[in-house]
Amino acid sequence: MSDLRPRRSVLYMPSSNEKALEKAKTIPADALIFDLEDAVAPDAKPAARANAVAAAKSGAYGHREVTIRCNGLDTQWGADDIAAAAKSGASAVVIPKIADTEQLDAVSQHLTAAGAPADMKIWAMVETPTAIFNARAIAAHPRVAVLIMGTNDLAKELRATQVRGRSPLVPHLATALLAAREADKIILDGVFNDVKDLDAFRAECEQGMQMGFDGKTLIHPGQVDICNEVWAPTDADVDYARRVIAAFDEAQAEGRGVITVDGRMIENLHVDNARRVLSVQAAIDALG
Repeated sequence: MSDLRPRRSVLYMPSSNEKALEKAKTIPADALIFDLEDAVAPDAKPAARANAVAAAKSGAYGHREVTIRCNGLDTQWGADDIAAAAKSGASAVVIPKIADTEQLDAVSQHLTAAGAPADMKIWAMVETPTAIFNARAIAAHPRVAVLIMGTNDLAKELRATQVRGRSPLVPHLATALLAAREADKIILDGVFNDVKDLDAFRAECEQGMQMGFDGKTLIHPGQVDICNEVWAPTDADVDYARRVIAAFDEAQAEGRGVITVDGRMIENLHVDNARRVLSVQAAIDALG
């Protein structure tokens, strides 16, 4: 069910901050997560919930995909958050610390009971050791559209040191990626904490893109442009993809079985990759 809707940059916005929600209308992120959880103090959560629902209902965010991160059902706010988000017009609810499919079933039941449309999805946050072990089942759940890596919480749970290159986390990121690809679902890399170190941020974006993530979750608007650039095909990528497809089509027409481009042997998998590059670029271009 994986789709080519761009989700290169997915920006958390604190829903308790009305100015931030207004600013989000001008930020070139592909998707927004109106946050009711970590970014919102306990006494501000009811107001934040109302703000997030009003923002999602407004239709004022253009091409940006709008989601709402609810508090977990194990908190005093979770059920009310999900019920409010269900009819907000948001495309999905983002649920933290999903550990197993039983939690996903409970969220889905709450959505249905609150009158959510059948196509409203769950973006499941993978941020605990249990979630890593259960990643295949979580990714395969029919209401899950996207996996989000909660790398800060995962590092905390593992007692892992957060270092440049993320070597302590790479095996666990790869496990979640495998689960997402097996289930044909979207998967987003976790946040980068040092908003001032843009060189290190770019390096982590490139690592995530090279690993196979579909995009990255962000905590600051200043990270959006780099993220969009890294997860978009380059002009060279697009040119090469077009030449691969043209060479393949020509060889097919002439009945040739051996195809080379720039001295490289071309097989069907390379043609499939080339077509995906052009489809991704077309989807990005359609954003305007």
